[in-house]
Amino acid sequence: QKQVVESGGGLVQPGGSLRLSCKASGFSLDEFSVGWFRRAPGKQREGVACISSSDSEGSPYTYADSVKGRFTISRDNAKNTVYLQMNSLKPEDTDVYYCRAVVDRIYWGQGTQVTVSS
Repeated sequence: QKQVVESGGGLVQPGGSLRLSCKASGFSLDEFSVGWFRRAPGKQREGVACISSSDSEGSPYTYADSVKGRFTISRDNAKNTVYLQMNSLKPEDTDVYYCRAVVDRIYWGQGTQVTVSS
């Protein structure tokens, strides 16, 4: 019954913004590390952003160099949802984005398509 479900993808112009959502069922996201990954055909899978559990020490955030300063990961515990705010989007950000949570095993979402194009 544990699962994560992504939403919020779509088509935007370069420089635009999107906010992706990862909603968890069957467990509390604040107790676990949650990450966003992206992978398109012919490309290496890339870890985009990660947020640690709420009781982690130090900075709970990790970002890929390619998205630092543009993407922000956050968590709403009341909604049991992790967000990825994506600003200043570039065509090279085009990909399928996946949410991943490590609980008793690794749980992946179904993916949501992000397309950045004019």
